[in-house]
Amino acid sequence: MGRPGRARAPNPSPTLRAVPQHPGSFSWPAPSPASAGPVAGGRHVDYALARRAVLRDLRAGRREREDVCDAHPELLRAGRHVGDWVDGDCPVCGHASLRLVSYVYGDGLRHANGRCIATLQELAKLQASHDEFSRYVVEVCLDCRWNHLTRHELHGRRHAG
Repeated sequence: MGRPGRARAPNPSPTLRAVPQHPGSFSWPAPSPASAGPVAGGRHVDYALARRAVLRDLRAGRREREDVCDAHPELLRAGRHVGDWVDGDCPVCGHASLRLVSYVYGDGLRHANGRCIATLQELAKLQASHDEFSRYVVEVCLDCRWNHLTRHELHGRRHAG
């Protein structure tokens, strides 16, 4: 699955790090409070299984590292300046430079649509003043550019507990 126009280099068996809990399973550090935020009524999708599948494919050589370590410069900038530190190492490069970045999207958000949310206070203010919007939490490594969607949450007055 290399990119078009590139010769496929031999896979040097990338080093991936994870914390084994049980044979064949891995744990992921819990997000910090500012990244986790309130999830009303469990209206969220967790992408941990998709993440594990991507990492498994990378380890097995079915994916190239440049295909999963391709964070956009804006995502890297948001991670560097407003992202929350993840208490753990990057699963691809092993460096302690993982951050969680939150973005909000919704038809009624107007000026806030697509905005990066840095604090729980910003999220609470949006939740109190809008009927419905989505929040996406993305993990990004500032060193190797690994990035993956970790959660999608529904927020707003319609979803308030």
